[in-house]
Amino acid sequence: MPFIIFCLGTGLYFSWRLRFLQVRYLKEMATMLFKGKSSASGISSFQAFCLALSGRVGTGNIAGVATAIALGGPGAIFWMWAIAFFGAGTAYVEASLGQIYKEKIDGNYRGGPAYYILKGIRNKYFALAFAIVTVLSLGFLMPGVQSNAISLAFHHSFGIDVRITAGCIALLLALVIFGGVKRIARVAEIVTPFMAGTYILIVIVILLLNYQHIPGVFALIFKSAFGFDQALGGIVGSAISMGVKRGIFSNEAGQGSAPHAAAACEVNHPAKQGLVQAFSVYVDTLLVCTATALVILITGTFRVYDAAEQVAFTGHGMPEAITEYGPVNTQLAIDSTLPGFGSGFVAVALFFFAFTTIMSYYFQSETNLYFLFRKKKTAFYVINVLRIAMMLVVFFAAINTMTLAWNMADIGVGMMAWLNLIAILLLRKVALKVFKDFEQQFKSGIKDPVFHPDKLGIENTDVWNNSM
Repeated sequence: MPFIIFCLGTGLYFSWRLRFLQVRYLKEMATMLFKGKSSASGISSFQAFCLALSGRVGTGNIAGVATAIALGGPGAIFWMWAIAFFGAGTAYVEASLGQIYKEKIDGNYRGGPAYYILKGIRNKYFALAFAIVTVLSLGFLMPGVQSNAISLAFHHSFGIDVRITAGCIALLLALVIFGGVKRIARVAEIVTPFMAGTYILIVIVILLLNYQHIPGVFALIFKSAFGFDQALGGIVGSAISMGVKRGIFSNEAGQGSAPHAAAACEVNHPAKQGLVQAFSVYVDTLLVCTATALVILITGTFRVYDAAEQVAFTGHGMPEAITEYGPVNTQLAIDSTLPGFGSGFVAVALFFFAFTTIMSYYFQSETNLYFLFRKKKTAFYVINVLRIAMMLVVFFAAINTMTLAWNMADIGVGMMAWLNLIAILLLRKVALKVFKDFEQQFKSGIKDPVFHPDKLGIENTDVWNNSM
C-alpha cells in the first residue's frame, strides 16, 4: 500500500504542478513524434518513442491485464487507467530529466536515472545503487516474465515444446543485441507500430461485432472499481492493488526505464522528448491494455478470485475446464468471436510484444553498465557478459513457472520505481524549470524551442553546452 500511495501521489503531484500537461499538450505529444531526425550520436524522436514503447508494450498488455482482472476484478482496469493518466505527468518528468543530463559515450547518447542522480542530485552512491538495481532488474529479474509468456502461449497454441521456443528466443535475441543500440532502435521502429496496430485492428473488429455489450462492460468496470458491484464488492483493495501494480508494470511510468530511451534521442529541447514519452504511456495503457480488457470482459472469458483464492465471479464465456489465467483469457476471447483464430494470433502477437520488451530491457541494462564502467577498458567485456547472461536468463525462465517469473518481475519493478520516484522528486525544481522554459518559448510563437541550460542555471549539462 505505501508503494501504491507513493506512485499515485507522485503522479498527482507532477500532474498538478505541470497543470495537467497530459491534457493541455495532447496534440503536441502526437505531432512531436514525427519531428526531428536521427544523427550520428542520437536516434530520432519516433525511434525513441518506439524504443520506449517496445519496453512498455509487452506481456503486461496481454497476460498482465488478464492477471489484473483475475486477481482484482474488472475494477482493476479503472485503476490501471488512473495510474496511466497521472503517470503521464511522471513519465514527462523522468524523460525530460534523462535528456537534460545525458552524456555522449562511444559516439552515442546515453542517459537515465543513474546519470541524472549523479549529475543532478550529485550523489554518487545513490546513482551507483540505481545502476546496479537496474542491471539486476532489467537484466535478470524482469526478462523472464516475457520469455515465459511466449513459451507458454506457443505451447498452448501450437504444442511446441517450451525448450524449443526458449532456444529460439535466445538465438533471436543474440542476433539483435550484438548489433548495438542502432540495430535495436531500427528493429523497434519497424516491429512496434506493426504489432500494436495489428492487435488493435483485431480488437476493433471484435468490439464492432459485440458493440451492444460495450456500455455494460464500462459500467461493470466503474462499479467494481469502487465496490458498488454486489458480487465483487469485497475485493476493492485487490482491484486497486492489482490495477496499480499491473499498470506500472505495463506502462512503466515512474519506474525509471523509459528515460534511457529518451536520453538516446536527438532533440533540441528536453521537454519535447518528455511530451513524447508521456504520450507513449497513453498508447500503452489507454489503448492497448484497454483493448485487451474490453475483449476479455465483453466475451466473458474471465474468472475472478478473492483473497482466499476462491472463485468470486465467473464470466459467461469462461469454460469450466480452463482454470489458469493469463494469455489464455485473451486467446479464448478472440476465439469466441473469430473461431480458430484467437489462439494462434495471440501467441504470435505476444511474441512480438514480449520480444521487443526484452530488447528494450537489454538496451537499458547496457546503458547502466556503461555508467558503471564507462571509463574503464573492461566495459567491452562486461557488456558481452551481460549479453550472454540475458540469453541464458530468457532461456531458463521460458521453461520455468509463470508464478516465479511474475514474482521476480514485481521485485524488479518495485526496486527501480522506489529509487527513481525519490530521485525525480528531489529534482522536481529542475524538471519544472525546464518545462516552464519550453512553455514560454512555445507560447511566444517559437514553434521549435531550444534548450540553453546555462541561461536557466542548470549545471552538469556538458552535452548541451558543447552542442551549442
